[in-house]
Amino acid sequence: MIQEISSEQTYPLRSEILRWGKVPPEQCANPEDALPGSFHLGYFEEKELLGIASFHIESMPDMPNVSAYRLRGMAVAKNYQNKGIGKKLVQHAIALLKSKNVGYLWCNARTSAKYFYEKMNFEIFSEEFEIPNIGPHYRMRIKL
Repeated sequence: MIQEISSEQTYPLRSEILRWGKVPPEQCANPEDALPGSFHLGYFEEKELLGIASFHIESMPDMPNVSAYRLRGMAVAKNYQNKGIGKKLVQHAIALLKSKNVGYLWCNARTSAKYFYEKMNFEIFSEEFEIPNIGPHYRMRIKL
């Protein structure tokens, strides 16, 4: 089941999956988490939070005047990866954003996740770039 959650509920999975447990959960807040319009989704099975994703209003670097949301901090618990949870979270968010007449959803996708986003019809719109202490990424987007 997918439901809206607080940003604080995302911190443990952000820490474990996106920062390899090297950053304490309480230090995994993003500045955009509490901005107006931001929302966070959680995927639950029997009350256990197995996947998270955060979304906030942010224009795309190459199209600043187009209505867009950015996906940031998506993570799925290790033993539940490759089971469609991430896809369900993104599909749920896309449906919500379409209902708000948002034009695009974009993200800085880890190079290791590029194929996941391509399967969901995201396109690359940057060269590969490095985020310090995290690794190589591409900017990817989908027109809604």
